[in-house]
Amino acid sequence: MDWFAAGDYEFARQVLQRGVAACYLVGFVGAINQFPALLGEHGLLPVPRFVARIRFRQSPSVFHWRYSDRMLLAVAWAGTAVSASLVAGLPQLGPPWLPMLLFLLLWAGYLSIVNVGQTFYSFGWESLLIEAGFVVAFLGSNEVAPPVTIIFFLRWLVFRLEFGAGLIKIRGGAEWRDLTALYYHHETQPMPNPVSWFVHHLPKWFHRGEVLGNHFVQLVVPFFLFAPQPVASVAAAIVILSQLWLVLTGNFAWLNWITIVLAFAAVDDNAFRFVFRWLPSAGARPDTAIWFVVVVLAATVFLLALSYQPARNLISRRQLMNASFNRYHLVNAYGAFGTVTKDRFEVVVEGSDAEDPFEESAWRAYEFRGKPGDPRRMPRQFAPYHLRLDWLMWFLALGARDTRWFETFIVRLLEGDGPTLRMLRVNPFPQAPPRRLRARVFLYRYTTPAERRATGDWWVRTEVGLLVAPVGLAGHARA
Repeated sequence: MDWFAAGDYEFARQVLQRGVAACYLVGFVGAINQFPALLGEHGLLPVPRFVARIRFRQSPSVFHWRYSDRMLLAVAWAGTAVSASLVAGLPQLGPPWLPMLLFLLLWAGYLSIVNVGQTFYSFGWESLLIEAGFVVAFLGSNEVAPPVTIIFFLRWLVFRLEFGAGLIKIRGGAEWRDLTALYYHHETQPMPNPVSWFVHHLPKWFHRGEVLGNHFVQLVVPFFLFAPQPVASVAAAIVILSQLWLVLTGNFAWLNWITIVLAFAAVDDNAFRFVFRWLPSAGARPDTAIWFVVVVLAATVFLLALSYQPARNLISRRQLMNASFNRYHLVNAYGAFGTVTKDRFEVVVEGSDAEDPFEESAWRAYEFRGKPGDPRRMPRQFAPYHLRLDWLMWFLALGARDTRWFETFIVRLLEGDGPTLRMLRVNPFPQAPPRRLRARVFLYRYTTPAERRATGDWWVRTEVGLLVAPVGLAGHARA
């Protein structure tokens, strides 16, 4: 069936399947390390309480049947093992139903986690990973040629991701239209990395060029993903290069990495061989089984039917950002940074074991793994790993409405809860929990090059308020 096969996308399929599986691997490892403390039976937002009030049809998840931390870990470890096998390419050596089944298991497992993950799993790249895993399931194995309909649907996914993000910016804050957005972004982004400080101090003409380049990549280039080759491969290369710049300058979990992987849906084998001349040509294959054609076409029709609302959203004046139009997180709307914050606020949590809460010298700060705290500490690189607690602390400083998790977090620190403390980089009270905690708000800015040379600091901070006044367990409701 020549019309069905995209035989010149063999290497693209390898990148797509292994790359998406690698992102699932990161996601499941993150769940193993963080989910019990954040959302487990004794977590900050316990899943048992959530599933008691939310029905399965509202938020499909295997954990509606039963939740325990042990069951969560079983699902996450199974997902890790399946992801690792797909990264290695082992199931792809078998019949086409095998990688299809395994990717659908990854999709169902991670969907089950996200749908009970509440605010800790409310990020756009969760839905992106779920959608990508479902779609690449239908790329088949090495025994069949990649289906052309799935290759083009993956391009449609990249189009929605890039073009949607571009429209959100143009329709959003004035800083994207007057080209000043990146005067601020490298300093105020949720989790800067080691390069962010240096990029922030580049000339303003460079930052204006960054914005213009972003608009070109997100508003013009996506249309060329559907062009004939080699134009589509060139468009994909531009998207990939732009995402590598974002990888270099920030920490956005696996968002940039999975975008890079998905962009390879527009790169044909000739483009691969142009760069890697030693790559072999694809060998002959038997005819594609009818059952595989039927399943793939059914999946394509299903996904196209779900595309109506996301397509309509793109042209809507009230465009939604990072929205799912169904419970299964398939064919979503994407976008990021419609507005750029001009100032960086950080919540600093401190404890004291002194009897007198006004004894300032007794207050010591808890340090998080990724978010800025100690002005002397260089920002770190964590992506594609996702530090969920650190990200929510950024939203908290911006005035997030839902702070139930933070209230419980304060209680857990006062109790000296081990799983909670293990999510932090520094526990200033290793022997016994403090008598009291408080949370102060600071305005942070990068040091200038001169200040950095003089002090060695990366940040300058100024106290601007008190989020939580000194409180002890006796004065705080037990979570």
